[in-house]
Amino acid sequence: MFQTFTAENSPEQGPPRLIALRRALADAGVQGFLVPRADAWQGEYVAPRDARLAWLTGFSGSAGFCIVLPGIAGVFVDGRYRLQVRQQVAPVFTPVDWPEVSAGDWLRDHLSEGVVAFDPWLHTAAEIAAIEKALQGHPVRLQPTENFVDAVWHDQPGPAIRPAFAHPEELAGESSAAKRARLGAALAAAGQATAVLTLPDSICWLLNIRGADLPRNPLVQSFALLHADGSVDLFAHAAKFSDALLQSLGAEVRLAPEEDFAVALTQLKGPVRVDRGTAPWAVQDLLSHAGVSFVWGDDPCRLPKACKNAAEIAATREAHLRDGAAIAEFLCWFDGRAEAVCGGAVETEIGVVTALEGFRRATNQLHDLSFETISGAGPNGAVIHYRVSEDSNRRLEPNSLMLVDSGGQYKDGTTDITRTMAIGTPPEGAARAFTAVLQGMIAVSRARFPAGVAGCHLDALARAPLWTLHCDYDHGTGHGVGAFLCVHEGPQRLSRVSDVPFLPGMILSNEPGYYREGAYGIRLENLIVVREAAPLAGGDAQRRMYDFETLTWAPFDRRLILVEELSRAERDWLDAYHAEVLAKIGPRVSAEVRAWLERACAPL
Repeated sequence: MFQTFTAENSPEQGPPRLIALRRALADAGVQGFLVPRADAWQGEYVAPRDARLAWLTGFSGSAGFCIVLPGIAGVFVDGRYRLQVRQQVAPVFTPVDWPEVSAGDWLRDHLSEGVVAFDPWLHTAAEIAAIEKALQGHPVRLQPTENFVDAVWHDQPGPAIRPAFAHPEELAGESSAAKRARLGAALAAAGQATAVLTLPDSICWLLNIRGADLPRNPLVQSFALLHADGSVDLFAHAAKFSDALLQSLGAEVRLAPEEDFAVALTQLKGPVRVDRGTAPWAVQDLLSHAGVSFVWGDDPCRLPKACKNAAEIAATREAHLRDGAAIAEFLCWFDGRAEAVCGGAVETEIGVVTALEGFRRATNQLHDLSFETISGAGPNGAVIHYRVSEDSNRRLEPNSLMLVDSGGQYKDGTTDITRTMAIGTPPEGAARAFTAVLQGMIAVSRARFPAGVAGCHLDALARAPLWTLHCDYDHGTGHGVGAFLCVHEGPQRLSRVSDVPFLPGMILSNEPGYYREGAYGIRLENLIVVREAAPLAGGDAQRRMYDFETLTWAPFDRRLILVEELSRAERDWLDAYHAEVLAKIGPRVSAEVRAWLERACAPL
C-alpha cells in the first residue's frame, strides 16, 4: 500500500541508471533522449512496466518528464511537485519549472546541435510538434527511435494482463450498441470513415466495460478503431476477455491482438480522425507512410463521456452518500485521535490512511480507492501531491494541521474529497487561510453562469479570497471526474488554462488550497456537477444558465473557520450545506457518529 524506497525505486539508483542510459545513447550516436511519465495511453497512472520516469529518476509524481543530455538531465515538473521532486531525485538530476520553461526552449539553451531521440509511442503528435516548433532554426532535431530506457532496464516488469468485466447498462444509462451507433453516425456526417481511439477510459466508456490493468483506475489498456457503421476493432490481449464478455459485446466488436494495431492503421481507408492531443505520435506517422488520409479531431468519446446521463448522475449521487457516511465515521474517529495526540498518544500518517480505507471497506461496496490517499501531517501537507511512505511517515503533532485527500471507486461512482483538520490549537495564520480557501470553494459552489462559460472564467472565483491576502496556489481549482472510471477525467477542468465550455452532466472537483512550505497545507474539496439552473424571477428567460449541484457531503472543521470573516451569503450557504449533510448522512451512520455529526453540522 505504501511506497518505500527500495532498490527498485530508490533515488540512490538514479546515478548508475543515468550513466547506463547515457552510455546507450552514446553508442547509438544520439545526444539526448526524452523520458516521459506517460505510457502509450497517456494516462495519469502507469503500470509498473511503464514507470520509466520513476525508475530512472526516483520521481513518482503523476506528471512530468526528463530530458537526458550528455552534461545535464532535467526533470520537468509543474507547481504541484516542486517540493516533492527535490526530495525524491538525486543531485545528478536538475529540477526544471514546467510549463514556465518548455522542453523546446530548454533544449535550445542546453544543446548546441545534435539528435534528441524519443519513443514514438510515448509522446503525442501535439507534444512533438510543440518541441519541433521551438527548435526551428536551431541545429537540434528530434528523431523517433527505440526506447533507450527499456534497453538498459534489464528487470523491467511484463505487461499487466487482468480480466475485463462488463459495466451494467443500468449504471451506464445507455447500451454500447447505442453509443457506437450514435458516434458512428456523427463520424459519417463529418465525412470520416474511422476514428482512432487510444484512451482506455474512452474505450471502456464506449464498450461499457471496466478492467484492472492499472492501480486505482478500472481500465482495460487497449486501442480501438471506431468505424462510421458503429462497429469497433478492439486491440487488446485476448486473455483479458472471457467468452461471456465477448459474447455480450456482440459481433460488431471484433477483438484482435494488441500488436496488430500498428498494421491495422496502415490498412485503413480514410479519412481517419486522429486526436492530436492524445494519440501517440506513431499513429500519424504510420498513417502518413501508408498513404492513409487523416484529419485532426477530438476523440469522439471524450465529450459524451464527460456529460453524464441521468442514470450515471443518479448512481454517483448514491456512491457519494455511501462514501459520505464512511467519511463521517472517519472524521469522528480522527477527532478522537487528535484529542489523544494532544494528550501524548502516538498517531501517524499511515495510521490515518489505514483507518480511512477501513471505513470505506466497511461499506462492503468499495471496489478500490480512486487514488493513493494523500495524508499530510504538518509540513507534509504543504507537498501538494504528497504520498506517504514508510520512510516519510510522520507522527501527528499537537497544534498542527492534517490534510487528507482521498477517494473511492464504487461500481456506481467515483469519489474524491479533501478535508483539512486541526489537531489542538491551529497554527498562527492557519484559520485565516482556511477561511479564505473555504470562501473560494463556496464562491464556486454558488456560481450561476451562462452557457459557453469555461473553467478559465470561473477559476478566479476560487482564488479571489486568497488574492486579498496576497496568496495563491499552484494547481488548478478542479478536474473532471469519471463515472466508475478515472478520478481525473478530461476534457473539462476548472482552471485558468481550460477553454472547454461547461455542459450539463459534467462532474468536476472544486478544490482551492493554500500551502505554507515547512508548516502546513490547506485544501478543501467537494465534487460538483453542472446542471441547468432554475429560472429566477425577473431573469432573462431567453438566456440559458447553468449552476452546480454538490455531490460531496461532509462537514468542514469549525475550529478553523473565522465566522466573522464570512459574508451573510457565505454563512447561509455553509449552514444550509451542513444541514443537508446531517439530513443525508445522519441516517447512514452509527449513533455515536450521528451525535458527533450533529455537533459538527450545527449552525454557525
